[in-house]
This record gives sequence, structure tokens and C-alpha cells, in this order.
Amino acid sequence: MSPRGYTEDTPFNGIEPGSNGLTFDSQGRLVMCQHGNRRVARLENRENNAQIALAERYDNKRLNSPNDLVYKSNGDLYFTDPPYGLPTQRFDDPKKELPFSGVYRLSPDGKLTLLTDKIRSPNGIAFSPNEKILYISDSTSKKSTWLAYDVVSDGTLQNGRTFADGWTWERKRQGNPDGIKVDKAGNVYAAAPEAVFIFAPDGTLLGSIETAVRTSNLAWGEDGHSLFITANTAIYRIRLAATGERY
Repeated sequence: MSPRGYTEDTPFNGIEPGSNGLTFDSQGRLVMCQHGNRRVARLENRENNAQIALAERYDNKRLNSPNDLVYKSNGDLYFTDPPYGLPTQRFDDPKKELPFSGVYRLSPDGKLTLLTDKIRSPNGIAFSPNEKILYISDSTSKKSTWLAYDVVSDGTLQNGRTFADGWTWERKRQGNPDGIKVDKAGNVYAAAPEAVFIFAPDGTLLGSIETAVRTSNLAWGEDGHSLFITANTAIYRIRLAATGERY
């Protein structure tokens, strides 16, 4: 699919105009974070690349550059919005309209709710199997962490806390906390500096899948025992005894 993240006629002057996080809705339609278009969009027609915007403004201001996203079972879409896709200066880019990086919830009726503006660089995002915890990676250089939030009955977030430290690893390796997935047992699989880290639900590091390069995202596939990993310029597949959530 091309173009995939920037569909305007004027040239894009930055280095990251493409799409980022991808998922599918309950009807099997591709939903994507588009850096260049600064929106969350859904692919309506594969033949002609027809797309519709699901979220592109908050408080009448353009979003920064949506990064990653996850659906809750009730149809709510949660996504992160750091400024990594802005053309020139990211956090200080002159085209930046919002004074913060947000985490949002988009309800099926189109209502966009800001859940937190306290994370400088919200990135990967995933629910625990019972959807009572939302995991978010903060890829802020020298302060990188994986965070956990309680999801309350109305879908908002409370009790934000550090789930695991990222800076300890970022000091020694290339990369930072990025995409997140969860298995049926509640273990957290987190794209990390030169690896995928596997954490127990209490934040204990159980082990790692070493890639030796910057590692950005991951997804369960096939029968739920295959983990696909995007790392630098390669895509890897590894078979695991664990089963991915929602399989």
C-alpha cells in the first residue's frame, strides 16, 4: 500500500512520514497510526487505498503523530501520540499544536477522550488479558520506562506507576522501549534495546529474545504460538510455548 502514512500533495520534509502501529478492528479492517497525516485512519478499500480518518484532532488542534494502538473488547480504541513523526524538530517542531504528548481513547461513537498528558514519549500500548491494566512504554531518552495503569469501569486510567525500568538497558544497548504485546498468562512482551524482554505480571524480568539490533514492535500470529518481531531492517519469527492473548 502506497502512500501508507502521508497522503497530501505537498512534499513531506521529515524522515518518518509512513504508518506506524497497526491493528485490526472487530470487522477485520486495518487501522493504522499515520505519522505524516497525523491521524489514526482505517483502510476502507484495498483496491484503491481509500481511507477514512478516525481521529485527527483533539480540542480543535491537530494530533502530534499517533504511534501505536490497541482495541479494548468493547470497541474502544486506545492510542499513543508522541511527536516522533513531525517533520523537523519533534518536541519543538513549529507544526506541533498540542503542548503535550497524549494517550487517548476513541469510543465507537467517535468521541475522543484524553486519558493522560503526563507521559513525555508514550509509545507502545497493550492491555492485560482481563483489560484491568493498560501497559504503555515511555521511550523518553535517559528516562525510558514501561508503565502500568489501572483501567477503571468508565475506561479511564488511574494509579500510573513504573512497571519496569528501561534506561538501565538503554545505557548499554541501542534502542528504547517500544511496542508491547501480552500472552494469555499475562506476561508482557516488550520491544526493548536489542531484544524483546518478557516480564511477569509483577514486572519481574523472566528472560529475553535477543536480536542484537534496535527492536521496534511485535505481534502474535498463526496459531498464537508464533511471535513476529520487527527489528531494524529485518522481520523475525520465533515459535513459543506461550500463547498470545486473544488466541
